[in-house]
Formats: sequence, C-alpha cells, structure tokens
Amino acid sequence: MSADMGKKTMNERLPHLFNVISGRRFLEKRALNGEIPFYVCAYPPEESVDMERLQRQLANRLEQAGVRVLDINLYDLSIEMLKERGIWKQLLDMEKSVTKDQLKELLQGVLDPEAHLIPAIAIKLAKSDFDVLFLSGVGAVFPYIRSHNVLNNLQSTAKEKPTVMFFPGTYEHCQESGASLDLFGKLHDDKYYRAFDISHCEA
Repeated sequence: MSADMGKKTMNERLPHLFNVISGRRFLEKRALNGEIPFYVCAYPPEESVDMERLQRQLANRLEQAGVRVLDINLYDLSIEMLKERGIWKQLLDMEKSVTKDQLKELLQGVLDPEAHLIPAIAIKLAKSDFDVLFLSGVGAVFPYIRSHNVLNNLQSTAKEKPTVMFFPGTYEHCQESGASLDLFGKLHDDKYYRAFDISHCEA
C-alpha cells in the first residue's frame, strides 16, 4: 500500500477506487502486458469495519454505473462449503476437544485452495454475469487459508475479468525482497508478485 493511500480516509479512498474500477482501461484489461488482472486493495487492519462499509458502498456505486460486481467473502464461502459437505456441526463440536493446530490442519485439508476452494469459486463465477470480482474475508480465514495460495490457484480460473482482493495489511514491493503480502501488517503471507497495487492505478 502506498504512503499516500495509507494517509487517506476511507471516504477519500472511495472516489479513487470507483474511478479506477469503473474505467474502461481497468475493465478491458488494457496495458497489462499479458499479466493476470489481479489487484490488491490493502488497508490498515484496524479500519476493517470501515473497509467493509466502503466495499458495500463501492459495489453499490459500481452497480449503479452499470459495472456488475461479484462479491465473494472467503469466510462466508468457507462456512458454506463446510455445511454443504455436512461437517459444519461436527467441526463446531470438535473445536472444544482438539488443539488449535489439529483444527487448523483439518480445515486446511477440507478448504485446500487447489482441491476445494478454487473449484467452489469457479462454480460461482460460471453462474454469474459480472464485470469485476471482489474477494474479501481474507483476515477471517487466516491461517487455514492463505491469500497468496488463493491468488496463485485462482490464476487459471479467474483471468477473464479483473479481480480485486481487499487485504487487511500491506502489499509491499522492494528490490531486495520482491513483493509480499503482509497480513495485518505483521504476518508475512509469503511472496506474491503478480498482483497490482490498486492504489497506484490510474483511472
């Protein structure tokens, strides 16, 4: 996240995000030079409630402007998947008797991005007419789902339309260590190079 965007209030960020995402340059994936149309919208974790509000306002404004938004919350999708597999109640009961590491390992298997999560997202993409995909709930599904794993596995599934991931932390670029998604501004969520920082994008 750029220093300029970090200093802006949520209300100040809304016009920028709207102008970028509603623009033909963004929607038609111009000037990407063959890169995947993935964008990261990083924000301070302490402003998560405000970002949820901004995201709803942004989606509403885009819809009013004729830009169709498909909003997928990874936490809501995870619960939906667990219920569909008939193990949601079982997990709630198990939570009291297993360690956090055991629960994490179980959830990582059941919600594995390549085997389970991305196919579930692909179904939603196929059923929807949309112009841009919003991904949220990143912080709520940590540590059993890692954002860089989602983006890496999503590359073959969601490359036709732009994707914006709302990320509670920072998306840092530096020559020494490359690019990294730092969840909550503290946890290094490993390297990811292929997304654009939406705060740097022009309308």
